Amino acid sequence: MEGRRLRRFGRRRQPPSSSLLPVVIGGETASSDIANTVSCFYCDFKIRILNEALYRFGRRHATWLRVWFSIGVGFSLSLVLGVSFLLLWSLLLHRNSIFSSGFWFGFGSSTSVSLAGAFNILLSTLISVSLHEFGHAIAAASEGIRVEYIAVFIAVLFPGALVAFNHDFLEALPRLAALRVYCAGIWHNAACCAVCGLTLLLMPLIFSPFYIHGEGLMVLDVPSTSPLSSYLSPGDVIVSLDGIHIHDEQEWLEMVNLLDKQTLQGPNYSEYKGLEAVDGRKGYCVPNSMIEESKKIQLVVNQAACPDDFSAFATVHCFNTSMSSNVRSDDGQPDKRESRYCLNAKDIVKLKKCGNGWVTPLNNESSCICSKDGSCLSPVQLPGLIWVEITYSRPYSLECLQHQSNLTSDLSINNIMEDYCGGTFVFVGDVISMAHSLRLTAYRPHSSSAFGAILPNALERSLMCTFYVSLALALLNSLPVYFLDGESILEVALCIFTFSSKRKKVTQKHAEFW
Repeated sequence: MEGRRLRRFGRRRQPPSSSLLPVVIGGETASSDIANTVSCFYCDFKIRILNEALYRFGRRHATWLRVWFSIGVGFSLSLVLGVSFLLLWSLLLHRNSIFSSGFWFGFGSSTSVSLAGAFNILLSTLISVSLHEFGHAIAAASEGIRVEYIAVFIAVLFPGALVAFNHDFLEALPRLAALRVYCAGIWHNAACCAVCGLTLLLMPLIFSPFYIHGEGLMVLDVPSTSPLSSYLSPGDVIVSLDGIHIHDEQEWLEMVNLLDKQTLQGPNYSEYKGLEAVDGRKGYCVPNSMIEESKKIQLVVNQAACPDDFSAFATVHCFNTSMSSNVRSDDGQPDKRESRYCLNAKDIVKLKKCGNGWVTPLNNESSCICSKDGSCLSPVQLPGLIWVEITYSRPYSLECLQHQSNLTSDLSINNIMEDYCGGTFVFVGDVISMAHSLRLTAYRPHSSSAFGAILPNALERSLMCTFYVSLALALLNSLPVYFLDGESILEVALCIFTFSSKRKKVTQKHAEFW
């Protein structure tokens, strides 16, 4: 997280010799004699090149900066109190698991981070820490205090950052002015979160002249280990999942989770707005002629498996007496035995759907009623495996672009999009691992460009990462813990509200770790 710097009010003392962090006492000339520190438990790198620029900026805009940081005082005090009460409540609620890594860090030892993810975290941390420390420096400059130095350090094994001020000048500040300095870092992190969040909301509008947003998910990368590597390639667009149109990554993950829960548990799910999943099986209305043709294909193994490129299907029997399968025995009664047929999935997905196992819009009820010349058949699935239809398009493929140039009507557009610019395939397996094996984005460039496709996704991920890191930094420094901002904020606030005199303080700097 990062480190801090400040120092406090009260009687001057000689710096304690056992101090872990460096101390600064004396006049402005002391800064020129301060060297980088290296020891067994602490080392730092001090930066002084920005001192004069930060001071001039703070003094030039002192009036507006004091107003800005005064607003931050109210926000930071509220956050410190809220985090303190939340921490106490969490400790009481989870007092039996406070020593587990999951309680403190939110993840286990199996958590992995990709190289791109690690770079985003590093970049976001640098941005968040810089804004935090510059907030303290500018707030102090607006009160007339010069920065001694800015330092990045490692204390034991923990990295951090700090801004050092002259102790004599800092202790002479009024308590409200000192509170503005202490709260500046948290306030700047909160402002960073607001800017990142607003930018994320406006990104579709900002990129609208160059990108299409919310009309399917564009595939950026398909690793060779992905179960969809033989079906999709970079530049393809996922249009729908089981007939439900997908607009962004959130809908993609929600739909996948719904399908997974439906298979494992089978109850109705109403928490997904506009969707309904009912107990039952997914089926297709297969013409009797196709069923007769399938009888020529011999089942292999124990009468359960089909040859390559074929899938096993079984008759869906309706539980409602008004719904009946068209498959009957020789005596004219419904056949309760599950007859199995080998059919080509590529042909089946083009047929009308039946059965009550589909995730469908609430106003579109499904049933297992088919026409008289067909039967409702369902794919035979192994436990834990899910049958999912994935519809995709290839708008940037050469074949699609060539045929689009010869369009003459809206009808021909639909035909070309179906025949040359995409299609539908069936995935059978673990949908959770399948969904996370792809790198997707909701932004699709108007023209085919590899860099253009990656740019919005990279910016979106960087903004999200910066938002979360800055939020974590603000929350962490709100804790009333020694070496963090929260302790100083709470202490000075108590002095203000209780009208108590300034307490004696040591000149040791505080540090926030990241």
